[in-house]
Amino acid sequence: MLRSSRHLLSSPSIPHSARLFSSSAVHHDYSDTIGNLKIGKDTRVIFQGFTGRQATANAKQSIEWGTNIVGGVRPGKEGEHLGLPVLPSVRKAKELLNPHATGIYVAAHQATGAIEEAIEAEIPLIVAVAEHIPLHDILRIHSVLQTQSKSRLVGANSPGIISALGHCRIGFQPLPTFLPGHVGIIAKSGTLGYETVASLTREGLGQSLCIGMGGDVVAGTNFVDGLRLFEHDDDTEAIIIVGEVGGRAEEDAAEWIADYKRRTANPKPIAALVGGMCAKPGYVMGHAGAWAAPGESSSWEKFRALENAGVAMVDHPSKFGGVMKTLLANSGRNVEKINQSASAAQRRGYHTSSRRTPVRPTLPSATPHVNDRRSLHISADQAGQMLSSRGFPVSADEPTPSDSQLLVLTVDRTARTPCIIASPTTNPSGVHKRAAKFPFDHRAGPTSTTVSAILNHLQLGSAPPTVQSSVGKLINSLYDIYTSHEAVSLSVHVSLSPPSESTPSPPLQITSPNFSFDDAAFRSCKRHADLHTTSRVTTGTHPTELAAEPHGIVYVHLTNPDARIGTLVNGAGLAMNTVDALAARGGQATNFLDTGGKATSDTVKTSFELILRDERVKVVFVNIFGGLTLGDMIAEGVIKAFRELGLDKEGAVPVVVRIRGTNEEAGQTMIKESGLPLYAFIDFEEAAAKAIELAGR
Repeated sequence: MLRSSRHLLSSPSIPHSARLFSSSAVHHDYSDTIGNLKIGKDTRVIFQGFTGRQATANAKQSIEWGTNIVGGVRPGKEGEHLGLPVLPSVRKAKELLNPHATGIYVAAHQATGAIEEAIEAEIPLIVAVAEHIPLHDILRIHSVLQTQSKSRLVGANSPGIISALGHCRIGFQPLPTFLPGHVGIIAKSGTLGYETVASLTREGLGQSLCIGMGGDVVAGTNFVDGLRLFEHDDDTEAIIIVGEVGGRAEEDAAEWIADYKRRTANPKPIAALVGGMCAKPGYVMGHAGAWAAPGESSSWEKFRALENAGVAMVDHPSKFGGVMKTLLANSGRNVEKINQSASAAQRRGYHTSSRRTPVRPTLPSATPHVNDRRSLHISADQAGQMLSSRGFPVSADEPTPSDSQLLVLTVDRTARTPCIIASPTTNPSGVHKRAAKFPFDHRAGPTSTTVSAILNHLQLGSAPPTVQSSVGKLINSLYDIYTSHEAVSLSVHVSLSPPSESTPSPPLQITSPNFSFDDAAFRSCKRHADLHTTSRVTTGTHPTELAAEPHGIVYVHLTNPDARIGTLVNGAGLAMNTVDALAARGGQATNFLDTGGKATSDTVKTSFELILRDERVKVVFVNIFGGLTLGDMIAEGVIKAFRELGLDKEGAVPVVVRIRGTNEEAGQTMIKESGLPLYAFIDFEEAAAKAIELAGR
């Protein structure tokens, strides 16, 4: 039976610990805050950074749509804004306004303090939309979140969370795309999530609750959290997951889904997409978290894990609407009734407001470095100097012995803590199967128990005490570097040298140091300036990738010599999926390009210039889904580039344009009325087919 979210608090079908903001529930840990995600028309929302320009514009839209915003916070100030109270602290807002949720609309360097203030005030739901919050700040926040049971975090680097049924938006999702309905969504990518929403809306299914997991390394709310909520949500009849390269959240979801299907007589249908099938090994693909650590699975392997768990997989989000309609019908659910329920909700102002086989890529190497503007990768010599100063000489130029073992200090995204990845082999083909993660507390560091477990996994449990002690000291030295310099990943190969008369116990030989550091710590908070301004290694980085950086554009050169299609896309997830979808249809992209969240017409023109530097390009495919990036602004940039770069001349590279989302009609009209020889499409399949056709001429 379909029921309104207004009944959730009293619904017996929801476990007590999962009910919305229930003061009587007995909580034990962070997982018991999952019910706080269930927002709706009665959710009382405040904004931190309320009087800022972006927060003001967002609040006006959300209030008009029906969101129950009750006020906001501006540190140290009191007054009124948009006819609502402004208070000097979150604690004061908690006392006077009793909010259920807070949206944090401050810059990255202020976001950590804002999140911590909300946790201290025990705000049930905290939504952080900011990008470029330093990784170690987020790890510190999670070390606190894991010890409490009052506050739930969504984000950071997330479009937020939105209830289409309850007309409650905390974030910046494009409101015209949403339709009240009964499909729940949780997505890493904003733009892929918007495409998914639009596909459901076109089919009349609509959405219940949409959660932006976000693209950072560590997410406050992940796929399993969303699945646990949707399992018991009477407003949700089906579920969609949108994943991408990096971490193992998709595999965790697959394991949960397999168990759910075993224990449930009539499970809710689940469909999914995984972006990054063609992600370039060793690169961050736009999102800060879109990279795979040693031992982690590729997008292809995530796809297979979900498919094997019985999830219906698609290769482009525009297919979700049709696929979900079929899944609902096949599960015995009444699709017509679900559509009617969604339509009725829309008419009455519900809650206050008037299969194609993917392309399998080359698997990443055992120790890829993070080679993107969102991290700093230093030379092997510089990494060796860091270790040598701590008593561990490094043979930076020596080849790795065949019997070497792998140690990597990085992040366990599932545990939301740092971890050591250890593998008895450094052979790329064996690392994925033999690597194991050993998480530890961010504040305390690796314990002796953790070190012992690592030694046993490396088959050094019976090694001489001097060897075990040396490995333990090496791990602690890596931890010191990790915390003092805010590293993302520190990787070394370790082997034992044969004993000699001078050193009867085998000493450690350390080779192939591969260190990367969090660029956000410097860019957002100006920390570690000496390291970030003097140590960057650009050797091996494609010149066009470097040229893109000052413009806020993420460009990755793809090396397939047969590639002919230049891609220009807004949003990292959509950019990855565009490359994947072209490959699945027989086309090959020359590049990955994300215009960035603050794209302008000038940014679009610059993107064309970057793409056309590549002599392989025979056609440019512009694939835009407007969220924050407006369709008419993109069209303006395309027309500007077309004229100023001479693309309207005979023999110029043809351009295929697809614009959907915010202001899509205005953008499409501008393209059509420009009089320029552009190939304009609304449907992705038609646009992709045309781009592939032109590339083959």
